[in-house]
Amino acid sequence: MKPGCNVATLIERYFTDRLMRQRNVSPNTIASYRDTFRLLFMFAQVRLRKTPSALTLDELDAPFIGEFLSDLETKRGVGVVTRNLRLTAIRSFFRFVSFEEPAHSALIQRVLAIPSKRHDKRQVHFLTRPEIEAVLAAPDRTTWLGRRDHTLLLLATQAGLRLSELIGLTRESIHLGTGAHVRCVGKGRKERVYATYQIRPNRASGVGE
Repeated sequence: MKPGCNVATLIERYFTDRLMRQRNVSPNTIASYRDTFRLLFMFAQVRLRKTPSALTLDELDAPFIGEFLSDLETKRGVGVVTRNLRLTAIRSFFRFVSFEEPAHSALIQRVLAIPSKRHDKRQVHFLTRPEIEAVLAAPDRTTWLGRRDHTLLLLATQAGLRLSELIGLTRESIHLGTGAHVRCVGKGRKERVYATYQIRPNRASGVGE
């Protein structure tokens, strides 16, 4: 086993080569994985008194990763779902490292064997029609910002858009007139088309009403 395998070099190749060039993952995934390793490096700096550039792969063994995950739950107060998401990012990195540094296979396999925590899945609740109407009535439609907010809320309730889909819309995404619909790129980079029925242009403001 090579003792001096530098983590910083592997992390750079993992993000630039594996995630961006080879897999072309979404910016949201990049941001989520970046936050995971930022937290991991902060934890390592406190626990090992080492900067990220000085860390070696041998130091990120299964017990250390387990301590990091426990620290997230106890000190940062994250839930099981978030803890599992952080573990998913770490596993992805170590699967990449397994091909880059096969001499560290034993260490890598022990990290990959860290289990996700089981958790209760809450029932998804839906707004009733009176609740939806109350939400839509909240913005002050006598102002431009109120009309904008009303349009976004109306579109979200009609088309069932995720938040990431809603904020990613552009003017070209909205098709009005006969067969009105919204086209967006959703989760998993799947293109989705949502039909709309009540959105029509407001000639005075340029915002749907």
